[in-house]
Amino acid sequence: LTTGSKKAFLTACGESPYGHADDDIVHKLDEVSGIGLLTASALKTAVGKPERFASGRHLSAWLGMTPNEYSSGERRRLGCISCKGNTYVRTLLIHGARAALLAAKRCQTRTPERLTQLQRWALQTAERIGHNKAAVALANKLVRICWAVWCHERRFSGDWQSARPA
Repeated sequence: LTTGSKKAFLTACGESPYGHADDDIVHKLDEVSGIGLLTASALKTAVGKPERFASGRHLSAWLGMTPNEYSSGERRRLGCISCKGNTYVRTLLIHGARAALLAAKRCQTRTPERLTQLQRWALQTAERIGHNKAAVALANKLVRICWAVWCHERRFSGDWQSARPA
């Protein structure tokens, strides 16, 4: 079967072509900007149980979204991303982050007052280090956000801030 006929067949049978489209977690992850149904279902399948990761940072490192570190003494050198983990999910996340970054740029030119805090951060990062590196940095942040949405079972908000410990 071709991709189009497979989707049509699954839809006719009453099943979703994305496998996890009826899942509550997938729908909560889908609300995150830059994450779609396909990325959310692939992430859910790859990760399985997010509780096995102590934090979003550990999940991000497991997916290979964190930079390699070549440090010595007092000098800290960060290289390119480690590229460990699931290549397919990492690719989907980076492509989704590129789309979210472009949407933020469009929003900035049309209606800058509607930018969320996450979009402002992404645009400032793109200005500082360039579009491609900013897309990977945003993908890293999106993984961490997805972990928080998934583990704490709450909805995504682009302006949400965690409470700072005193």
